[in-house]
Amino acid sequence: MTLPRPLPLWAGRTLVLVGIILVALNLRTAVAAISPIVSQITADIPLSSFALGILGALPPIAFAVSGITAPLVARRLGLDVSMMLAAAAMLVGHVLRGLSDSYLTLLVGSVIALAGMGFGNILLPPIVKRYFPDRIALVTTAYVTMLSFSTSIPAVLAAPVADAAGWRLSLAVWAVFALSALVPWALVVLRNRSANRANADQEPDAEHAAEPSLFARMLRSRTTWAMGVAFGVSSLNAYAAFAWLPSILRETAGVDAIGAGGLLAVYAIVGLPCGLIVPILATRMKNVGLLIQFGAVAMTIGYLGLYLAPATGTLLWIILIGTGPLIFPVCLVLINLRTRSHHTSAALSGVVQTIGYTVGAVGPPLVGILHDSSNGWGMPLIFLAATSAVAIITGFMLARPTFVEDELAPVRP
Repeated sequence: MTLPRPLPLWAGRTLVLVGIILVALNLRTAVAAISPIVSQITADIPLSSFALGILGALPPIAFAVSGITAPLVARRLGLDVSMMLAAAAMLVGHVLRGLSDSYLTLLVGSVIALAGMGFGNILLPPIVKRYFPDRIALVTTAYVTMLSFSTSIPAVLAAPVADAAGWRLSLAVWAVFALSALVPWALVVLRNRSANRANADQEPDAEHAAEPSLFARMLRSRTTWAMGVAFGVSSLNAYAAFAWLPSILRETAGVDAIGAGGLLAVYAIVGLPCGLIVPILATRMKNVGLLIQFGAVAMTIGYLGLYLAPATGTLLWIILIGTGPLIFPVCLVLINLRTRSHHTSAALSGVVQTIGYTVGAVGPPLVGILHDSSNGWGMPLIFLAATSAVAIITGFMLARPTFVEDELAPVRP
C-alpha cells in the first residue's frame, strides 16, 4: 500500500495530535499509582492479600475486556466520541479512587479508570491510522514514549505526594491529567459534528469501526495470531517483571530493597529508547520479524543469566530483559502497517490486544505458583525464558509484509 505524501503535522490535525499524546500520558497512571503507597492505604482501609491481588490483576483483565468492547462502542459512537468517553472514564475513576472510604469504592474507581485506559489502548492505533496515515511511525513513537512516562511518573511521585498530602490526594491528582486529555477530544468531537452538519452528504460510516463480523473473521488470520502471541509474550513478561523482579533480585542476587527498586527502574527505563527507535525501524525494515526476534532473544538470555549467574552481571541481565518489551511498540506499529483502513485497524487492535492482555494476566499469578511449588526462583526463571523464546517463532510468521485483509479474503482461482 502506498501511503499518501506526508503532510505537516499541524495540517488540520494539531488538536488530534495533542489528544493522542495526552491520552497516552494517562494510559498507565492507575496501574502504577497504588503499589508505592499500599501501606498508607491499608492504614485507613484494611486490605487483605487477596484484596491486593484483585487490584493487581485488574489492569490486564480490564485491558483484555476492552479489546472486545472498545471496537463495538467505536462502531456505534465513532472513534472520536469513544476516545472522549475513555478520557471521561479515567477522570471519574481517579476521582472515585481519591474519595475512597472503603475497599468497594477503591475497587469501583479502579475498574472505571482502567476501563477508560483499556479503551485508550485499543483506540489509539486506529485513530493514528485514520488521522496520520502518512506519519504512522512518528506518531506511534510519540505516544509510546508518553506511555513510558505514564508508567514511571506515578511510581516516582505517588509516595512523596502521599507523605505530603495523604494517599487520597496521591490517587486523585491523576484526574488532572485525565481532564487534560478530555478537553482536546471534546473539542475534536464538537468540531467534527459541525463539519458533518456542513457536509450532509458525507459517508455516514466514515467514523465508525469495522462491522462486528470482522472480529470473528480476524481469528482466521495467521498474522493476527502471530501478533497476538507476540503481544502476549511482551505483556506476560512485563507484568511478571513488575510484580516479581525485585523479589527475584533480593533472593537470588543478594540485592537489597533499594538496589532492587533501582534495578526495576533500569528495567523500565530501557523501554524508553526502544519506544523512540523501534517504531521508526519497523516502518523501514523489510523484515519486521527480526525486531521481534531480537527482543525475544534478549529476554531469553537475560532470564537465563539470572538463573545461571544472578550475582554476576546482574545489571546486564536486567538490561537484556528490559530490551525484550520492544516487542510491544513493534506490535502497535504492525496493527497499522498490516491493515489498509482504520476500520480493519480497529478490529485488529481489539483482537490482538485481547489475546495479548489475556495472556499477560496469567503471568504474575503463575510465576507465584511456580515459586511456591518449587520453593525457589529457578523454575519461574526457566518458565519466563521459555515464554520469551516463543516470540522467536512469531518473528518468522511476521517476516512477510502481509495485509490482514488479504488473509481474510483469499484470492479464488
